[in-house]
Parts: sequence; structure tokens; C-alpha cells
Amino acid sequence: MTAKLQLLESEFRAASVDLHQLQQALEQTIVGQRQLIVELITAVFAGGHILLEGLPGLGKTHLVKALAAAMGMGMARVQCTPDLMPSDITGSEILLTDQQGRQQLDFRRGPIFSNLVLVDEINRATPKTQAALLEAMQESQVTHAGELHRLPHPFWVLATQNPIEIEGTYPLPEAQMDRFLAQINVAYPDTDALLQLLDISLDDEPSEHLEPVFDQARVEQIMALIRRVVIARPLKQAAVDLVLATHPGNRPASPLADRHFRYGASPRGLQALLRAARVRAVLEGRAHVDLEDIHRIALPVLRHRVLLNIESELEGISMDRTLLEILELWRSAH
Repeated sequence: MTAKLQLLESEFRAASVDLHQLQQALEQTIVGQRQLIVELITAVFAGGHILLEGLPGLGKTHLVKALAAAMGMGMARVQCTPDLMPSDITGSEILLTDQQGRQQLDFRRGPIFSNLVLVDEINRATPKTQAALLEAMQESQVTHAGELHRLPHPFWVLATQNPIEIEGTYPLPEAQMDRFLAQINVAYPDTDALLQLLDISLDDEPSEHLEPVFDQARVEQIMALIRRVVIARPLKQAAVDLVLATHPGNRPASPLADRHFRYGASPRGLQALLRAARVRAVLEGRAHVDLEDIHRIALPVLRHRVLLNIESELEGISMDRTLLEILELWRSAH
């Protein structure tokens, strides 16, 4: 038994080293965004889809390309526009004629059939086209003309959107937002980061020359190991308490939730919270989750699953600030 435990501990240490090497590789291509990169790696290895929100020109697309290159994964890109059709994402049937003149329909797979799919400016696509992503994101499959087509494993959708543009956009419905494991906000870089950016990417894109840190087999190996991270019963209860604290009107709700929220995080959000916490534990070289792991990842996991009420929106109440206050109350209670 001791030998098995030692082997397991060495596997976790090796996974932690590999994840930090991936982090360092990404930090060489996207400077001044360490928190963003850690949150991105956490969500990816938790097996979830990610919504990146930030102003144009902050390197969201560049970061996703760098991530795919560093993990040795296939990547496809979809640029969303109002005239984008669902078949442009999932694929379509074309009529083929063989040498004998016989005709048959052949399904040509769309860009969704890649390990990592970058959906740029997702809120510019119409609701009908956005809906084409729902089955893929939830069930890792596409149904076309009554036939089911499985997507590759692992599979991620990384979508981007601009938070300030309204004209020509279609807000994502709550059901689709809930399918993103995390919403990661891309902050504007500081002065030092802007200067470093000029040094590394003025005339080139570093992601174009990024060597893989590991291959797909190692990615799957690390993801399988992460699922073996231990979550003690009290920490599961703490996660439940945190999710319930975002629900107005419920007995365990925070007074802040009663005052500012229309509804709170879903059970899918609870699952996402603990899946992400397991990755944070491995990043710290541990085989068990602690309270701090949940606390560190809670904001990107919960911010898009909670809706402010009309009064709080009109008052300009910040979602992030309110959630951070709830988190502090929750941490002090546990």
C-alpha cells in the first residue's frame, strides 16, 4: 500500500510540474496575464468550456492559439457574424457523384469536429447558430439529419465576446451561459506588460513558433489523474453552502443575494466548482482539495451563473464585487 501511495504522489507531483511548464509557456506569449492563464489552465483541465470576455486587441485569440500549440492539440476557429449558419459550424451534406454516375449524400464535418474550437465573438452569431453549439457543448456530439456524430475527446469550446458592444450582437441565453465552466475576464495589461508586449510581439506572433509542452496522450493522462483528487465530505458541504448562498429567498442565502440577485448558481455550477478546485489542488502539488482551492476559482465559475435583479443593475452594482463579498462571508463561516 505504501508503494502505491508513493507512486500516486509522484504522479501528482509530475502533473503539477507539467501544468506549471504549460503556464510558463503561455506566459512567454501573453505577458502580464498570469491570473488569466492560471484560470484558463484550470478550466481546460477540469474539462470545461470557457467564455473569454474582454475588449478587442487584448490577445484572447492569440492566447487560445498558444494554448492549442502548447498542448499539441488540433484547433479550429469560427468567426461569428450575423449571417453565420448552424451548418457552418456543425457541417453539411453535399451531393457526390462517383465514376459510375451514382449519386449519394456525404456529410462533411464542420470546424466543431476539432479538439479545441475557438468561437470568436460568439455574441455576434444569431440565437439559431448559437443553439447549434448547445448539443456539442453538453453531450460532445452533433446530430445531423437524424444521424449522431461523436466529437473528438477531449473537446473544448473557447468562446470570446466583447463586453461593451451592443449593436449587432445577440446576448447568450442563460441556458447556454451555464454550459461554460468558467467566464474569464481579460483585464487590460499594465505599463510593464505593455512594454514587454512590444519586445516579444511587435513584428511577430509568439504562438506561431510555440513548441508543444506535451502531447494529447499526456493531456488525457493528467485529466484522468485530476479526477482522482480527493474531496472530503466537509468540503463538498462547503461548496454546496457557497452555491446556496447565491440563491435569494433560500434559508442559507447570503443577505447580499437576497438584496441583489434574481437567481443563483445552478447544480451544474456546483459540479464545475469542485471540478475546477481539483485542478487547483494539483497545481499546488496536492492530491486533495482544500477550502482555498474552492475560494480561488469561485469567481470565474460563478459570475456568469448569477443574475442581478433590475434594481441592482440600475444602481450599477458590480456582480464581481458582490460575489467577492459573499465569498468572504462564506470563507469566514467555514
